[in-house]
Parts: sequence; C-alpha cells; structure tokens
Amino acid sequence: MSTMPTNDDVIKALSTVNDPEIHRDLVTLGMIQDVKVEGGHVSFKVVLTTPACPLKDQIRNEASAAVKAIPGVTEVTVTFGSNVATSAALNANRPAGIKHVIAVGSGKGGVGKSTVAVNLALALAESGAKVGLLDADIYGPSIPLMMGAKTRPGTRDGRIIPVERHGVKMMSIGFMLPNGDDPVIWRGPMLTGVLQQFVRDVEWGEIDYLLVDLPPGTGDVPLSLTQLLPLSGAVIVITPQPVAAQIGIKTLNMFKQVNVPILGLIENMSAFVCPHCNESTAIFDHGGGEKTSTYTDVPYLGDIPLDPKIRSGGDTGEPVFAAEPQSTQAEAFRRIAQNIAAKISVNSIKRIELPVLR
Repeated sequence: MSTMPTNDDVIKALSTVNDPEIHRDLVTLGMIQDVKVEGGHVSFKVVLTTPACPLKDQIRNEASAAVKAIPGVTEVTVTFGSNVATSAALNANRPAGIKHVIAVGSGKGGVGKSTVAVNLALALAESGAKVGLLDADIYGPSIPLMMGAKTRPGTRDGRIIPVERHGVKMMSIGFMLPNGDDPVIWRGPMLTGVLQQFVRDVEWGEIDYLLVDLPPGTGDVPLSLTQLLPLSGAVIVITPQPVAAQIGIKTLNMFKQVNVPILGLIENMSAFVCPHCNESTAIFDHGGGEKTSTYTDVPYLGDIPLDPKIRSGGDTGEPVFAAEPQSTQAEAFRRIAQNIAAKISVNSIKRIELPVLR
C-alpha cells in the first residue's frame, strides 16, 4: 500500500532547503506558505525577502527537488510572493510606509550617478517592488528631465503628492522651479530644510525602496540625510579611471564614518562595445570598480557599459530601462538592482531575531 505525503512531510523536506544568501532554511525564515497536498500533487508558495531576488530559480529548483524526493509525490508546483524584509530598528525614525532608504552617491560630478539612480529605480519597480526616487541634488536637479516627468506635484490635506512615472514615485526641487533654468542659490541650512520637507511632508505611501540621488561629494546634503533617516545602505558610483575612483573613495569613507552600510560600488561608463564590429574599447580605462572594491573591501555590484543609448535616454526622458527593457544595457541595471536588493535583504534578516539553531 503506497504512502501518501502529508503537509508535515512537505514542511520537513523544505526545512532542509536553505536560502542561498541568508544561509538559513526556508521554514525557519517564514518563507513557506499555502502548503497543499492533493494526492501526489504538492503545491506551496515561497515568500521571498525581495521581489528582485537574483536567485529565485535556484530556490525554486532546490525546493522542488526536496519535495519531489518525498515518497508518493508525483508533481510539485512552486509559486512565489514577496515581502520585503526590514527591521524595527531601521523603521523607528522613518516616515510610515517606507521600508528602505538607499543613498546613491559619487565623489565627483559627471560619473552618471543620476542616470544610474533612475535606471536602478526602474529595474526595482519592474520586479514588483514599490519604489520611490528622491532627487536630493538641490543645486542640479535632473530627475524630472531624465524621467520625462511633465506634471508638477499636487497637494492633499497639507501634504505633497509625488509625481509618478514608469511606476516610480518622484520628488525633486526641479518640479518646484518656475523656470527650468532658474538657479537655486541657497546656503546649507536651507538645503537641509527642503530635504527634510521632501522626506517628512511628502505622501510617499507604501515604499519598499526609496532611492535618494545625492549631489556629488561629501557636503551638507549627504550628511543631513544620514541625520534625517536611518539608511539601509549607500551605493557609490565611479567611473573606471583612477582619479574618479580615488575621489569616489572619499564619499565611501564618509558614509563609513557615519555608520551607513556600504552596499557596494558600481562602475559606470565601462568598456564601449562597437555596435558594428562588437569590438570592446576601454575608453575610460576598465576594471577600476573591481580594483577599488578590493582596495576598500566593499562589494562590487557590477559595471554598466558606455553606450550612447543610456545617455540619450536620460536626455529625452525615456530611460534605456523603460525604452529597451530587453537590451544588454537594461540587463546590466537589472543585475545590479538584484544585487542591491539581495544585500539589503541579508542585512535586514541579520537584524531580525531568528530561532537559534540547535
């Protein structure tokens, strides 16, 4: 007489499958839901710690294999959900509804930091995450132009309603200027005041990841941000040449000194691949990101090619990730966004008390 599998059998089997990055089993992490056994057919849901999980296929394959090994199981159906992991310590001083704040910084201007921030926001939104983008470069706001946002923020009950485009909520001083060419001539305290308004007085709603596009360097705005909000981490954008990497390290060290986790380095404007002959040319050198990562002992998140489509997408208000989501350029941003989301999940789980392994 054949033995039919039970729910307990399924849970026991899945308790042998570890999340490949957190290194704890799926059951202990609370990632298994909706287990159903109907004869030899077993189905269950894996609730990921981020919808941008880069190892979803590995988790699917290992979980399915573990359950298929149960006697009597003939078919396994795995579905996925997500609940972005966070912790009470991080949420204590944040506006309600915002789970993670990610600073995108650079040591100098001209490295494509805003371009990176825009396309990473779109990549995270594509995964199903709720994403916000805060333009904290008060003197040189570029997010409205790069995102092709034509409207201005509204108000409701005394709060500012952010502009939304491509599934991303945005706020920028650029929306407030009567003329796009008007300069912002403010001293430090005024910068801090408007940044505080954008954080506290904007109706962001439910946000999994709020990316903050910082001005270059280590001035008032980056420091004020670390005082206003507990950051889940910072991403540093550099270009390959040694001088850009050296200046980028200064921003990296600033975040370290104020105890902000460094999620990693991104090398922008990496090698140019000729669209006609496919020959790769390192116009601004190559490998600076990996070398800097090794020197500073921080993760290397990946590189983004030097490509005219990335530049033109920002100039026309159609970021390459939105215009050509299947392109190799978009895939570079998608891979880096997944790496960032994964590192945030790992850091968040470490802050949550889990059952002690025996």
